[in-house]
Amino acid sequence: MLAMHSIQNVDQLNLKLESTLQELPVWTIQLEIDYPGNDLTRLFEEEPLLPGIILTKDKKYLGVISRRLFFEQMSRPYGLGLFAGRPIEYLYNFLQPNILVFPEDTLIVEATQIALGRSHKQVYETIVITDQSYQYGLLDFHQLLLANSQIHVLTLNRLQKEKEKARAARADFRDLQDNYSRLLQNDKMIALGQLVAGIAHEINNPMNFIYGNLNYAIEYVQDILFMIECYQQEKPYSDVLFEAKEKGIEIEFIMEDLPKLLSSMKVGATRVNEIVLSLRNFSRLDQAKIKAVDIHEGIENTLIILKHNLKAKPDRLEIELIKEYDNLPLIDCYAGQLNQVFMNIIANAIDALSESNNLILKTRKKLQIRIRTELTNDNYVIIRIADNGSGIPEEVQKRLFDPFFTTKAVGKGTGLGLSISYQIVVEQHGGELHCISTPEEGSEFIIKIPVVSNHSEEIPQNLKVSSLTNSVTS
Repeated sequence: MLAMHSIQNVDQLNLKLESTLQELPVWTIQLEIDYPGNDLTRLFEEEPLLPGIILTKDKKYLGVISRRLFFEQMSRPYGLGLFAGRPIEYLYNFLQPNILVFPEDTLIVEATQIALGRSHKQVYETIVITDQSYQYGLLDFHQLLLANSQIHVLTLNRLQKEKEKARAARADFRDLQDNYSRLLQNDKMIALGQLVAGIAHEINNPMNFIYGNLNYAIEYVQDILFMIECYQQEKPYSDVLFEAKEKGIEIEFIMEDLPKLLSSMKVGATRVNEIVLSLRNFSRLDQAKIKAVDIHEGIENTLIILKHNLKAKPDRLEIELIKEYDNLPLIDCYAGQLNQVFMNIIANAIDALSESNNLILKTRKKLQIRIRTELTNDNYVIIRIADNGSGIPEEVQKRLFDPFFTTKAVGKGTGLGLSISYQIVVEQHGGELHCISTPEEGSEFIIKIPVVSNHSEEIPQNLKVSSLTNSVTS
C-alpha cells in the first residue's frame, strides 16, 4: 500500500549555490484512491511530519492530498460523515487540489521563487518532485525554505569576500539587502509552519476527546427521541419503559451519563476556542497601529502557542514555567510586533534548555523559565525572561543583537530573530533590550518599554516582514 524513502534533515545536507531539488529528502507514501478516507487519517497520525500522501489508481500516479487540505476539510461540519468512510476518490474529486510539480533537476532557488509566487491559500501546500522515470515524491514546503536559507547563507559568505574590492562593495551591499529581505520572509514562513504544527498538536487532544464522545451523544439522543415518539403515541409510562428496555435503552443510565458527557465535550470545545483565540490575539492582525494593550495577555498567548515545546521529551525534562506578574496598566505599543519579541526570546530560552549534549543541563534537577514583570517609578514596564541553562559566553554576548550572527547550525537559524527584536524594542518603542548571563547559571533578557509611547504610528518598512524565529541559542 505504501513505500517511503529514508527521510533526513535538510540541515544535514551539503548544499551548494547550484543545488537542485534532487538533493532534498522527499516522502513517497502512496495510497490507492479506492481506500477509505479513514486510512488517510491513520497515515497522518502515524507520521506527524508527513506533508501529504500520493494518491494512485491501479498503482499509477493520480494526484496528492496534503495534510493541510485534508484536516481543513475534515474539521468542517459533516466533513467526517461525508468522507471518512467513503473511498478517498470522493474527497479528491471534491477538493480538486492544485499541486505544484517540479522536475528533480530544478534549481532550489528557482523552485522557491515559483512556490512563493503562489496564492496565499496555496503557498504552504506540499510540492511534488518527479524524476526521469516518472517516479513521484513529496517535498515539504518548509524543507524547501530551509534549503533555500542555507543557499542564501552561502551567498552571503561569497558576497563578504567580494567586499574586498571597493568597486564591487557597493553592488555587494545592494545584493546583501535583497538577501536580507528574502531571509526575513523565509524565516517568517518557516516560523509560521512551526506555529501551525504547534497549534495542530495542541488542538488535536481536545478534538479527539470531542470526537470520541460524539457517537455516544448521538446514541443517547436517538434513544431519547425514541421514547418521545412513544409518548406522542399516548402510550402509558409502563409500556414506554417496557419498550425501551426491550430495545436495550437504559434510561436511568442515560439521565446520569448524558449531562456528564455534554459537559466534558464543552470542556474540550472551550480548550479549542482558547487556543484559536490566543493565536488570533498573538498575531494582532487588526492592530497595525499603536494601541493600549495588556502585556500579560500577549505573553500568555505566546506561551499557549509554545506550550507543546515545554513538555518533557525523551532527552529532556519538562520545562517548568514560573510567572511573577506585577499589576500593570495598559501599554501603548505595536501589540503584534511586541508579541514577536516574546516569541523570539522565549523560544531561545527553550532551545537553550534543550541542548541534549550539554553536560551542565544533564545535572539540573529542574529546567526552568521565569517570566517577571514590574512597573517602575518613571512609568516604564520591565519584562524579564530568564532560564537556568548553561549561560552565554562573554564573546557571544557582545554580538547577540548583530544581524546574521548565530551560534546555531546552518539551516537552523539565520541570526535575525534577536536583531529584529532589538529593533522592535529600541527603535519602534523607544525602549531598551539587554541580556545578562552568567556561565553555568543561565541567562536573562530584560525588556524595558515606556507605558505611554511618543513614537511614530508608522511601522518601519524593514519590520513589516519581520521574522518570528529565534536567532541564538542562549
